[in-house]
Amino acid sequence: MSVPIVVGVDGSESALTAVKWAAEEAARHRVPLKLVHAYLLPSRGYPEVVLTGHEVRQALEEQGRQQLADAEAVARATAPEVDVSVALEHSGAAGAMVWESKRARLIVLGSRGLGGFTGLLVGSVAVAVVAHGDCPVVVVRGSVTADGPVVVGVDGSPAGDRAVAFAFEAASMRRAPLTAVLAGNDFVMDGLYGDRLPVDWAQVEQQEHVELAERLAGWQEQYPDVRVERAVVRDRPARALLKSAADLGARLLVVGSRGRGGFKGMLLGSTSQTLVYHAPCPLAVVRPPATD
Repeated sequence: MSVPIVVGVDGSESALTAVKWAAEEAARHRVPLKLVHAYLLPSRGYPEVVLTGHEVRQALEEQGRQQLADAEAVARATAPEVDVSVALEHSGAAGAMVWESKRARLIVLGSRGLGGFTGLLVGSVAVAVVAHGDCPVVVVRGSVTADGPVVVGVDGSPAGDRAVAFAFEAASMRRAPLTAVLAGNDFVMDGLYGDRLPVDWAQVEQQEHVELAERLAGWQEQYPDVRVERAVVRDRPARALLKSAADLGARLLVVGSRGRGGFKGMLLGSTSQTLVYHAPCPLAVVRPPATD
């Protein structure tokens, strides 16, 4: 059987939107879709004199099955031709999705969580899924549309190159244009005594355009159907990407999980939080090869 797309389910509207997005993606790639709900018994808040551990677990399982059934109905209505399976896992949300990523084509998450996925995109859980998952992760947030380009951040790192590959395939499958953005605000050089050396931005920009074109050339040959726009921006990477995605009405924003140069630390600290919390459209985070 083909490697599935896996989506986290928790009963929230955000998760159902993610299920719909994932079902459409599974239909494009003609692969199965797996819906996963994860839950843990609460460690507090249910005094033994009121409820037993067995009763709590039974209630959580029943709730999870109902949420999976609702999600399955959405998936089948969205893409009747897709093979849909469900899984109820007694595990933490992050651990469950990281484990699923080892045998998934793609992990898809909603932008807000309830139940077993409470806080899915807040703090350690989101970081764990993105940092330790073995496949790309898509956070379905913002405006989900069938129009606009795919926007990708380019930086020349292995993760960035994989993000470019992911973006070209996504654009081709959607018959969408692709906008490739190379951004950075670190083009000022320090002198020997700490003074700032002047930099010819026009020359730097020209060099960056050449580098960007070289980075994309092979992929443009492989995907001749994709119309590509290139942009070199003197700005912080996260801000440049968010602005490009918003201004262009992007249908998907793609970044690597680690970068260098302008995208150094893309998913460490404030840059990652900005993208995860403020992306105006679904965000795809693509990890570098495991050998990096």
